[in-house]
Amino acid sequence: MDNEDRLKEAELQLQSYSKKIDFYTSEYTIEILAKKVAENEYTVPDYQREFTWDTPRKSKFIESILIGLPIPFVFFWMNGETGKLEIVDGSQRLRTIEEYLGGRLTLESLERLDLLNGTTFNDLPLSRRRKILNISIRGIILSENTDMEARVDLFERINTGSKVANPAEVRRGALRGKFMDFVNRLAMNELFVKLAPISSKQKKEREAEELVARFFAYSDGLDGYKDDVSPFIFRYIKKMNNVFEENPELEVEYEKRFQRMIEFVDRSFELGFRKTSGAKTTPRARYESIALGSHFALEEKPDLSVDIQTTNSILGRDQFKKEVSSDGANARRKLTGRIDYMRDALLEEA
Repeated sequence: MDNEDRLKEAELQLQSYSKKIDFYTSEYTIEILAKKVAENEYTVPDYQREFTWDTPRKSKFIESILIGLPIPFVFFWMNGETGKLEIVDGSQRLRTIEEYLGGRLTLESLERLDLLNGTTFNDLPLSRRRKILNISIRGIILSENTDMEARVDLFERINTGSKVANPAEVRRGALRGKFMDFVNRLAMNELFVKLAPISSKQKKEREAEELVARFFAYSDGLDGYKDDVSPFIFRYIKKMNNVFEENPELEVEYEKRFQRMIEFVDRSFELGFRKTSGAKTTPRARYESIALGSHFALEEKPDLSVDIQTTNSILGRDQFKKEVSSDGANARRKLTGRIDYMRDALLEEA
């Protein structure tokens, strides 16, 4: 494909995605926002509900409002069925505002307005309370035609680098269904947990579920994969929730696929998916190479047997280290390269 054709396709891609995002803006006083939160006029999606700010962070946000700093837009989605607005991004801000105006938040750890530490909204003079109630925040309202994938994508983009839900956590809340439940269950598989250790922080961030989801998504094929993991996995799980709903018997088949892979890794790889014997985390690229490479090798040769000395040799090669380097790790070429390299190495040695 030459550059001109590529740009034409890029323009069509841009137009296609842009049609998913239709919105308008509106201004709200924080008094109105707090009232609507208190009366449950806004809905909070599952992927945001369990993530809460601590009191110092809430206080810092209120301090920003009080001293007149610009407040980020709040993003809503118009639910055509209920007529209610769903908070796509900004639930913590809105709930903090409601808590403060309701007199239930005592400010702490403030630096600029340190004299307000230990106070609530109700402690302020009436004139100051009135001024605060009239402060406005701009809202962006997405039309009811904006689908779940676009809304989650927006949430992730806005919160890149923030201490909020990561893609695996978002999917856990946004994509409830039989396949998602299946992934969550396999993430607790005793053998898998042994082979693919994760830190306590990663456990909270659903890293094990991420690894399991990647195994199935990549082993089912990379059609539609465009170097961006998160939307690819999102679409895959959404599709598979429906597939599992229509064909419940597939759960047994998919579990056998996963079990066959981890049992092979347990027999054949001395350290499982770990890089060193004392490692307490599992590098994603290394995991993908070993897990998917083993799976595809077993697809070609179900009775495949490779000893630990051989796999140690494979893992020690410079080519393997190059394939699992983090440089452009999610590019399709790199992903297929590390998977194919392990598959071919295992089949050749066998």
